[in-house]
Amino acid sequence: MKRRGVTLDAGPLIQLDRNDRRVTVLLARAHEASQPVIIPGSVLAQAIRDPARQARLARLLRQPQTLVVPLDRVDATHVGRLLAASGTHDIADAHVVVCAHRSQTRVVTSDPGDLRQLDPTLDLVAV
Repeated sequence: MKRRGVTLDAGPLIQLDRNDRRVTVLLARAHEASQPVIIPGSVLAQAIRDPARQARLARLLRQPQTLVVPLDRVDATHVGRLLAASGTHDIADAHVVVCAHRSQTRVVTSDPGDLRQLDPTLDLVAV
């Protein structure tokens, strides 16, 4: 199955603020192709510190194809089950996996090892 769009982990959001070219190009390609950019709310909480100073991140959040996914009751239950099954504890990482599966997107991360531990079959792009 061809994946359309991306789900972002915290690392790429931080790299975006640092003007990392790999992340900038990847997001530009998603934008040009009108593909969704999924940001789990738990991941946004890890990356956002001062929105007034994080202009690139703020710009990404305003894009029409960007969707911030809340950690609601249903996702929290899926996240908890995934953590129990994998023996891991990072809520944001598990939320990334849940969001990527639901949206059928590939995951962009700076830490593929932790995500692979949650789901070895995950379609990952390491940046």
